[in-house]
Amino acid sequence: MKIGIGSDHAGYLYKERIKKYLVGKGLEIVDFGTDSTESVDYPDFIRPVAEAVAAKKVGRGIVLGGSGNGEAIVANRIPGVRCTLCWNAESAELARRHNDSNVLSLGERMLNESTALDIVRIWLETPFDGGRHLRRIRKIDAGKS
Repeated sequence: MKIGIGSDHAGYLYKERIKKYLVGKGLEIVDFGTDSTESVDYPDFIRPVAEAVAAKKVGRGIVLGGSGNGEAIVANRIPGVRCTLCWNAESAELARRHNDSNVLSLGERMLNESTALDIVRIWLETPFDGGRHLRRIRKIDAGKS
């Protein structure tokens, strides 16, 4: 699977560590930046990840910032993206099982590195349950709620 990844300056260090983890798992990475801890505007790096997911240029995306909130907001503006902000193992599992999350948002200032990597692992390995959850996702995609 090809994974798109992007961050602002506040998520840069974890982005680099997550990239190494993913490459070690044999996954192909497309890095949309940023390339340092120098202050930048997160939409410039998050939107391209979400657009790549929506266009199916990558299978999934991971976006990072200080809290992950702004990154999730930007990603979810792109039709076809279901970006979930995760903070522990259970939130990552449910994001996949119930929401078929295709973009993961993480806050580097909110999580220790070990937890962040555990979330990424669970989010990548957990399948979508389908069933009643598929009906709900179709309503989201159709603009009906």
